[in-house]
Amino acid sequence: MTRTWTHIPILAPEIAQLLLQRLDGVYIDGTLGLGGHTRFFLSRLGPQARVIGFDKDEEALAMARERVNDTRLTAVHASYTQAPQVLADLGLDGADGALFDLGLSSYQLDNPARGFSLQHDGPLDMRFDLSAPLTAEKIVNEWGLDDLERILTQYGEERNAHAIALALMAARRQGPIRTTFALKNIVQSVLRGRGKIHPATQTFQALRIAVNDELGCVERVAALLPKLLRPGGRAAVLTFHSLEDRLVKTRFKELCALGGWQLVNKHVIAPGYEEVRQNPRARSAKLRVIEKI
Repeated sequence: MTRTWTHIPILAPEIAQLLLQRLDGVYIDGTLGLGGHTRFFLSRLGPQARVIGFDKDEEALAMARERVNDTRLTAVHASYTQAPQVLADLGLDGADGALFDLGLSSYQLDNPARGFSLQHDGPLDMRFDLSAPLTAEKIVNEWGLDDLERILTQYGEERNAHAIALALMAARRQGPIRTTFALKNIVQSVLRGRGKIHPATQTFQALRIAVNDELGCVERVAALLPKLLRPGGRAAVLTFHSLEDRLVKTRFKELCALGGWQLVNKHVIAPGYEEVRQNPRARSAKLRVIEKI
């Protein structure tokens, strides 16, 4: 039986209101996913508008093309960090707006074969781009103690990073750690019954960030915005954990300090009660928007 994947775009009306300043403009969806935000945008844009959608996940791209089913969408298998070159190749001198949704899609979270979820047993993968060489399995089985502790501390903000790293080193001496449940059980054996979230949540976050160089990609977003946006163009960034949000906040302030940029929302925008009730995965989302003057 073929499973039908669902994905609810977070803060879609709010993002559309802040981002879509020109109804016939060119817009970037930096993380196309299953096309939820893009489909919402296109329902509000004019017939001459274009959306260039980027994703490193070929499976998600194929589903997005089918779901959006609109000639105004150009879907590109590439990282959003390649957006300026892709725009140039398409004969476009820039974009009027860009969205970077830095969260995982429900398709990635709920698909056991991708290895992102604590809820489903599957291979310890965690790659957005399945052609990339680095997997979570490679990290937990091959990286040294210091590097394991470093990513758990920096990317997972895990206070017990040293103990978890030691447990991983000990476990892999008995045999390779190959599945999400194997990893979850190792971490759980170190951190029994801690807090409201699962004890392995921060370890999974740290591995996912390391596998996909997520913070490096956020840094590159800020660097490419001056080349990507036309004057008056806006960039919206949707983050889902504090590391990303702090980094976006800092880089946006730095752009404004250089001149030629202004914050559209000085205070972060978060989903309301009703949206979180209907879509619990929206609860940690934070939106920041900046405009090129």
